[in-house]
Order: sequence, then structure tokens, then C-alpha cells
Amino acid sequence: MARDPRFHASGAGTGARGSPRTGGSTAVVRNNVDWDGLRRRMHGPLLRPGDAGFEDARKLFNPLNDDRVPAAVAQCDSAADVREAVLAAAHRVPLAARSGGHSYVGYPAPPGGLTIDLRRLSTVRVQPDGTAVIGAGTTLEGIYTALGQAKRCLPGGSCFTVGISGVALGGGIGVLQRKFGLTCDHLVSAEVVTADGRTLTASATREPDLFWALRGGGGGNFGVVTQFTFATDPAPALTVFVLHFPASAANVAKVLTGWQPWITAAPRTLWANLNVTGGATPNCRVAGCFVGPSSACNPLLNSLVSRTGVTPAQRRVEDRDYFKAMRFFSGSPSRQSFVASSRVLATPTAQPSAVVALLTGRPGMALILDALGGAVADVGVQDTAFPHRKAFATAQIYANATAATETAVTRSVGQVVAGLGDLGIKDGYVNYIDPALPDWGKAYYGPNLDRLRRVAYAYDPDQVFDFPQAIARA
Repeated sequence: MARDPRFHASGAGTGARGSPRTGGSTAVVRNNVDWDGLRRRMHGPLLRPGDAGFEDARKLFNPLNDDRVPAAVAQCDSAADVREAVLAAAHRVPLAARSGGHSYVGYPAPPGGLTIDLRRLSTVRVQPDGTAVIGAGTTLEGIYTALGQAKRCLPGGSCFTVGISGVALGGGIGVLQRKFGLTCDHLVSAEVVTADGRTLTASATREPDLFWALRGGGGGNFGVVTQFTFATDPAPALTVFVLHFPASAANVAKVLTGWQPWITAAPRTLWANLNVTGGATPNCRVAGCFVGPSSACNPLLNSLVSRTGVTPAQRRVEDRDYFKAMRFFSGSPSRQSFVASSRVLATPTAQPSAVVALLTGRPGMALILDALGGAVADVGVQDTAFPHRKAFATAQIYANATAATETAVTRSVGQVVAGLGDLGIKDGYVNYIDPALPDWGKAYYGPNLDRLRRVAYAYDPDQVFDFPQAIARA
């Protein structure tokens, strides 16, 4: 999602950033790609440095990644274009697919390599049976717009500029997950271009191991998905809300103490997160989405206030349709400079005051707890590649940064991540990928890591789709 710490940050594609970047602006590559030949074979444009449009095409969402300059950007119009790009670059330069471009550490812009840009693959077709066929470069705004018009819904992330590929391939947490499950739980099939140039359809009956891996195994692995087919649900009437609480470390600790059992016991029609903003005086807000009318939501919010013992300074509750509810959480579409990482809370924390203390004295930083549970936990831990089925919540640690402050902010984010680890909060969410996260392979994939390695080897034995946190390196 667009990183708007007012609400939450679920849904982003490959990448979180909690360490100095890997790769830098140069890379040692053979660079013997026949770029002119690839340009002739592609229907879409191939952009090289100096070409009109290259500078805009190469840049990702986070300006801190602007020093990652690929040798070319292939703006693919079709799976055939993707195939040509993969075959031209394989074993010659690094290559990576780009959907929305929200990778926290910039993996879709391999320095000196090839970015396979999927943004031209952005159609949404809602079928008579309710399934939606969606191009891999489609943004969440495009999806929510088309589905809203068809009176259908798909659970997904919140930022409108995030691409569907990163969301779905990492699992896809979002504001409707407790009722409808993860984005990947709705995947019916995916069209995938593999490292050897084949175009496969992965589903429960065709390439089932690949289909399993695509549901939570993370973007950048296995192949380049060019099209998804998702099952959708009828679009419900929704209530959105946000409660702002008076600032103080004591109040934030009370809200966290009350929020945890409240959301655990809440009906699955209710999703809510807790956003703690750091500083000399920390503050917090609870934002969420309820499947149903505000008249049924308000008593649940009253119960939260009663549990916390803290009266909100502001309370906003609104009835909205599906699209307008998604827009409520969408954040800013503008590029944003930030450093971030993640953890996963297996259970509610028994040390709320210690968690709040980690944010005290850290202005510009937010800790965003997104509740899991409900339909997310209905699926087995190893039924898909997403392993955090029984966890209580995901945690994103997010901090504003500039090029001048990046090193200091990165250190500060790392300290908070380490502090959460000291409190027993160990695992991470692959869509907030972080090169510095200890034992990241197990943190992201848990008991599914070994099977994911086998799938990666089966479909990409020569590691064509390689990057610093590729599954083959875990």
C-alpha cells in the first residue's frame, strides 16, 4: 500500500527495508544482452538509459531506491513480451519483475539488470460466474474500481498504487481478511512465465506445487506471473472507523492492553489495527472496517473504549460501499521515502508497556499492528505457502526518512525490530521484506521453507530469478 501510517500498511509487494540496501547502484554482470534484438522482438517498448521515459519508468515508489539503475526496462504488453525478456536476460544480467513498484528495498530495479515492467498488463475482467481475470500489473485502485462497479469484492491491501502481484504472491493481508481471508486464498489460477520461457497455468489441478507456492511464497520467486484469476464475493455494505486516543505512553499502553483481547474476541466481520506513533509523547489510533452497518459496529467500538479505560479524543464512524471503504484506507499516491521492517505476533504481547517504550523518543516512526484471525486461520499452516495462519497479528515498523537521515533511521528501525525480538516477537511478513531480519527464510516461511526451496529448484534450477532474498538463498 502507499505507506500512510495513519492507518496500516498491509498489502505491499516484495520488500521491507530495515537495513542498508544491498546491491547498490552497480553490479558485476556479463551484460551481453542483445538489447536491440530484444527491442525488435517485443511488442511493448524497451527503454534504455537516455531513452525518453526511461527515468520515470525505472523509478520505484520509494525515492531512497533511486540509485538502483537497471540497464533496461521492458514494458511488456503480453506474456509473449515477458517470455522474450526472460530469455534475453537469463544468465546474462539480473532480472526482476515489477508490478506496483512498492518493494521496500528496491528489488524490482536490479542495478545493471533488466526490469520486466508489468504495468501495461492492467486489465480487469469480471466473468459471469463472479471470477475476476486480472493482469499482473494492475493496481489495487484499478481492481477495486472494476469490482465495485460489478458489485463484487476481493480482499486485499489498502494502498491504491500497490500492484496485485506483490500483494497476492506474499499472501495479501488487508482490511477484509478476518471475514473473507487473504488475497491468495481467492486465487483460482495464475499464468506464469518460467525461467526456461514456458508459459504455464498453475491451479489446484495443473502445476499444483507451483500453485501452492504462489500463494504466499513471495514475489520474485518461481517465475513471472502475468495474469491472475480470482474468485470474488458479493460486495458488502461496510463501516469504516478510526478512534484517536489522547497522547501519552500510559494511554497507549492501556489501549494496547485493551485492544488485544477485544480484537481476539471480536466477530470475524470486524477487522481493526492499532497504530502507535512514536515521539517524546507516543500516541495511538485504532482504525478498522466492519462488514455491516454502523448501528451494529458502534456497540463493538463502545466495548473497546470500555476495555481500554481511555476515552477517544476523536471518533469517526461512517457507512460506506465497498469502493469508498477501500478508498478510506488508501493513503497518499505520492512517492514516499521510508525505512520499514516487520514482525509477526504469534500471540498477544504480555508486555504492552515494553512495546510502547520501544517507540518512545522516536519521532517519525510508527508501529502498526494488523489483526489476523477469523477466516485467515481457517486455512491450514501448510495448505498454502503463507505460514502465519494461526498468528495474532502482523507488525510493521515504519519510519519516514530522507537520503540524509537514512542511515540513522535504518539503525533506529533495526533497534525496534531487535527490541520486539527480545520480547519474543520473532517472525516476519515477506511483503515487508528486510535483508537484516535474522534468519529471514524461517521468519517469512516457517515450516513451508523446505517445500518452497524444492518448488523453486523444480521451476528455476539455475536461479535465473535471483535476488538477495530469493528462496534459493534462504
